[in-house]
Amino acid sequence: MPATIHHGDALAILPTLPTGTTDALITDPPYNAGGLTPAARRGDTARGKYVSGDAQHDLADFTGDTKDQRGYLAWLGLLLGHGLRITRPGGSALVFTDWSQLPTTTDALQAAGWTWRGIIPWHKPATRPTKDGFRRACEYVVWGTHGEPYRHAPTIYLPGLVEGSQPRGRRRQHITQKPVEVLRELVKITPAGGTILDPCAGAGSTGVAALAEGRAFVGVEISGHYAAIARDRLDQTAPE
Repeated sequence: MPATIHHGDALAILPTLPTGTTDALITDPPYNAGGLTPAARRGDTARGKYVSGDAQHDLADFTGDTKDQRGYLAWLGLLLGHGLRITRPGGSALVFTDWSQLPTTTDALQAAGWTWRGIIPWHKPATRPTKDGFRRACEYVVWGTHGEPYRHAPTIYLPGLVEGSQPRGRRRQHITQKPVEVLRELVKITPAGGTILDPCAGAGSTGVAALAEGRAFVGVEISGHYAAIARDRLDQTAPE
């Protein structure tokens, strides 16, 4: 199946993509979480927020993770609005988020015109305990559709909870890389042979999952470093 990575700002590239040419938008945008105030967000890097001090790797940082709440809502709403136009009627949007940005993400999804359908928890078995509190062992995937969802033939039944840990060691190529086994479950929301759009492609994990499941892929990545990694990973991925 074909796979393409566009290097550049998604808000500049998405308007150039043809209307109604993809079957789903599946993306892991920068969460812009961490600090409780705009100043705190601006004062930290993505690596500083998401990588523990004892991590045995030196992954490249990424931009776009220091917006305040209003900025994040406006940016994500624009991103998902462009994605709605590019996605065929019946297609899905699946957007990763954490607990702190769940309300903003669901607001942005609906403001962009998607019909909110639910939330899929992502259980992460390998997480650190929280002192005097509850382990943050889940992130979330917000699900919406472009109007009424596809009616698959034969009918499909997908899980309401997905599970997988972030890759470790040499398999981890991005600070916030998502597990391919989780993404392979998510891409099944599209018909076989369909096309998946990811406007925040990172190291290309959504594309790897799409190709492995017999779907085509279109990704956009603002970082030249990560766009190159994504292209290399996609070149090495063959459908099963």
